[in-house]
Amino acid sequence: MKKRIVITGVGLVTPYGVGKDIFWEGLTSGRSAIGYLSNIDTTDLPVKIGGEVKDFDPETYLGKKEARKMDRFTQFAVVAGMEAIRDAKIDPEKIDKERVGVIVGSGIGGIHILEQQHSLLLEKGPGRISPFFIPMLISNMASAYLSIMFGFTGITFSVNTACATGATAIGEAVKAIQAGECDIVITGGTDAAITPLSIAGFANMKALSTRNVEPEKASRPFDAERDGFVMAEGAGILVLETLESAKSRGANIYAEVAGVGSTSDAYHLTAPEPDGRLQARAMELALIYGGINKEEVDYINAHGTSTPLNDAIETKAIKTLFGDLAYNIPISSNKSMIGHTLGAAGSIELIATALTIKEGIIPPTINYEHPDPECDLDYVPNVKRERDVRVALSNSFGFGGHNVSIALKKYYET
Repeated sequence: MKKRIVITGVGLVTPYGVGKDIFWEGLTSGRSAIGYLSNIDTTDLPVKIGGEVKDFDPETYLGKKEARKMDRFTQFAVVAGMEAIRDAKIDPEKIDKERVGVIVGSGIGGIHILEQQHSLLLEKGPGRISPFFIPMLISNMASAYLSIMFGFTGITFSVNTACATGATAIGEAVKAIQAGECDIVITGGTDAAITPLSIAGFANMKALSTRNVEPEKASRPFDAERDGFVMAEGAGILVLETLESAKSRGANIYAEVAGVGSTSDAYHLTAPEPDGRLQARAMELALIYGGINKEEVDYINAHGTSTPLNDAIETKAIKTLFGDLAYNIPISSNKSMIGHTLGAAGSIELIATALTIKEGIIPPTINYEHPDPECDLDYVPNVKRERDVRVALSNSFGFGGHNVSIALKKYYET
């Protein structure tokens, strides 16, 4: 029998700061968290803006000894994971730790330590390389640290589907619970890739916005004058568990995970398939697995990157699946305010979707000023909207053609 799976805890590290409350206040007020980059030297870089997590002191949360063993992406994941576990009111000593898994992915991994240690190698030789370099570099350490920290001995691994990573991790968590391997899974995505090498790489492939003169207006999904995405960093970690487990603990429930749909474009390394056919199929599969009719969908949290190709093709995919219904479904992009957090985007945005359902408020798509004939749906422009959202989809699409859509339902006591 299919298990009912619910979200009982959320933890966030975003360009707004650490925590759920500051994140939700920022989104619903339509406040941009994009600014000039301050943690790296941008003198020679064509892009000087991004969504940095400002004033993040990992030692405050982790202590000096542990923080120094982790790359920034792992620090983000562990802090967000601690927040999620606390939010879910999980006492590790009062649950069966063998029934708790950890599935957290990263799109880029430890690129901060990679750049630092490579420079050290060239300047001072191999003898100066840190013995912690490899465990700081590899992306599975986000999951491993959370498992070690709390003693969770269930299934634990990492995934990478580029910008769909956070959503893919959640999908794998759902599978693990449905298969009976776990009752609870700590899951999500994390990335901290704002480095000179990453910025140069994305900029040289013409993926990033170069609107350096007004950073807060650079991320403008679905707007006719969009010119690329704005790189950001952060982590979003969720606690998923069976409804039975949640009820036994008297847990707060944000929303129910109804279905997950995944497809591959099998088309191009970086560009989405032009018709959006497989993006539409991912959304359709999420609805099918959730037993949801198209008419029931009240909101779509779009991937909405602010790139010319993505936004037009995602719009086309939504219209392909929903037909005329598409024009009546509110759609918004959190990336308009926080930028693109890469491997963390899918999980951060699913948390936003769960909060939308829980609070009855749809965050806006800010910087929507110039209508695009190819993007002609309701993108909740510039101002939040109060609405009872019972069913929502959250879309995540990654380089390589990875498409993931997750369907959430409002939870009702039965």
